[in-house]
Amino acid sequence: MLTAGRVAGSGAAPPLPVETQIVATPDGLSALRSLAFERRDIVAACRRPQSVAELAARLHLHLNVVRVLAEDLCAAGHLAVHVPNAGTVHDISVLRRVIDGLRAVPDSRGSLRDSG
Repeated sequence: MLTAGRVAGSGAAPPLPVETQIVATPDGLSALRSLAFERRDIVAACRRPQSVAELAARLHLHLNVVRVLAEDLCAAGHLAVHVPNAGTVHDISVLRRVIDGLRAVPDSRGSLRDSG
């Protein structure tokens, strides 16, 4: 329902990588009151840059839902998306930082650290 049946990467572009950094734009922050539900939550949570994976964990949303909504919000000018270059994607330290960021997200259902 949140994505109207759309899936990430269904267009010409592949889905946003999980390590992609997204941040709210000034226009996005100005439009917060006019945005509904998850879109508003995503823009509000992106006052500081964070990865797609961190955002999905923080908001308790499925990763592909965040990908689709982030693409929509970017197209509307509410988010800026920074896809890391290919060398960064294969850098193990980036993966470790993403994992550490996910572990730092509070989880009301239990600690992410307990899951692996």
